[in-house]
Amino acid sequence: MTRRRRCVTPDEARIWRAIVHDVAPLPGRALIDEVETDSLTPPPSPPPVVAYIPPAPPPPRPKAPLPDLAHGATPGLDRRSAERMKRGDMVIDGSLDLHGMTQDSAHGALIAFVARAYDGGRRCLLVITGKGKQGPGVLRAQVPRWLNQSPLRERILGFSHARPQHGGEGALYVLIKRKRG
Repeated sequence: MTRRRRCVTPDEARIWRAIVHDVAPLPGRALIDEVETDSLTPPPSPPPVVAYIPPAPPPPRPKAPLPDLAHGATPGLDRRSAERMKRGDMVIDGSLDLHGMTQDSAHGALIAFVARAYDGGRRCLLVITGKGKQGPGVLRAQVPRWLNQSPLRERILGFSHARPQHGGEGALYVLIKRKRG
């Protein structure tokens, strides 16, 4: 398909002349006044072309940030499943013991553990942080914060303190989202 060149209208030619009236052309070039005036006259109008131009797709909607999770707070999870998680009635599909790890190694281990569980289709995890020897315990305080940060937050539905038989306040049940294909 050949493209038709649009001709310059008389108004456009007048504006151009006003802009370039004091400009010296490069050697071998000419100003518009020196060009044939045939190019300034518009050609006959072509017959109208009817073409369907599909509407532009709507712009992508920004993803809403996920709400922060807290112990037992499970937005987006049905009440029955949330209660089962809190009571420890769900089957634990895997556990991770962070005792004795530094914060850096515990954080890396938690990210890898949740990623493997998510990819493997596991739903309920037990993460043992310990209660701390003196005071509340660093990992016990950090793990809920890490679970609310990327890349973990996108993969979990909620977490809650574990039942005493699983470690009580020194452990967490973590409920993993189902992987969407």
